[in-house]
Amino acid sequence: MGIVMKEEMYIRADNTILEAMQMLDKNAKKILFVQEQGILLAALTDGDIRRWILKGGDLKAEVRQVANYHPICLQEGQTHLAISTMKEYAVDALPIVDDKHRIKEIIFQNGLEHKLSRFEREIPVVMMAGGLGTRLSPYTNILPKPLIPIGEYPIAEHIIHRFRAYGCNCFYMIVNYKRNMIKAYFDELEKDYRITFISEEKPLGTGGGISLLKGKIGETFILTNCDIVIDDDLTKAYKQHVASGNVITMVCSLKNFTIPYGVVNVGKNGMIESMQEKPNMSFFTNTGCYFVEPEVIENMAYNEPVDFPAVIEKYMAGEKKVGIYPIGEDAWLDMGQFEELEKMKERLGC
Repeated sequence: MGIVMKEEMYIRADNTILEAMQMLDKNAKKILFVQEQGILLAALTDGDIRRWILKGGDLKAEVRQVANYHPICLQEGQTHLAISTMKEYAVDALPIVDDKHRIKEIIFQNGLEHKLSRFEREIPVVMMAGGLGTRLSPYTNILPKPLIPIGEYPIAEHIIHRFRAYGCNCFYMIVNYKRNMIKAYFDELEKDYRITFISEEKPLGTGGGISLLKGKIGETFILTNCDIVIDDDLTKAYKQHVASGNVITMVCSLKNFTIPYGVVNVGKNGMIESMQEKPNMSFFTNTGCYFVEPEVIENMAYNEPVDFPAVIEKYMAGEKKVGIYPIGEDAWLDMGQFEELEKMKERLGC
């Protein structure tokens, strides 16, 4: 067990959901405690926020509208019950309080006690790795993007290692540009998983390549770009995908962006209606990782170019359900640009 007492674990009831998400990204503990003058009032988890977002809740709403005002806690002297209590209630943190309900310490499960989440069954992973990677030129003039090294391993191998930890053993890689280099690299590896290469004979966009998998996948699969890592528990995303009955679930990351200028809103007759100095925008963006039902492959035109967002829009216009799984801003690692490549190296300890 780990015992901590940090201000970064505390939040006020009048803070916004957006502020809570930013704090959760910062503390990396997936939980915050609402307190007033040291007295425990409520708990707020990333799951509470995710359910709020999926119901269409406003990110500017106050924490009090989402938090659990009946949090699990233990009294002083009951620390020895922490592990069994956390397992019983499926929580990763417990506050210890005194007889006046003041927080004295917070106990977390450590890595030894916390088992790595695994998918309930084996899920195939399809990696889109056929692009030119022009944003990373001149690196990609020499190496295909999947083989650009992040520390000791290329990015594609980092991605595979992540999914192997979830119990995934079956991988498909859609290749085109410098595909022989990619195949040669993986052919030389000693590996405990299966990888099948699907070769595009012409550029098929970010979605057309999966049409080449017709008849090969008959179950829910993960579709991912070859340059991103999701640092979140995707077993929860899978459960939500199944429970929602979605045909596609897009993993979306919160992004906060401050416009570096004063914004002027113009009304009628050229009159200034309002002004905002360097306003902050918050929105969800597509990470390039999806849970997909096999019917999507079977309904695609074979070997025809299409971008996957266009496939999504087709289902949105029909009767099938397309949803999102929201994650925090820091849970999406993207090496598509040089600045982000350096951030990914740092986050992955490279």
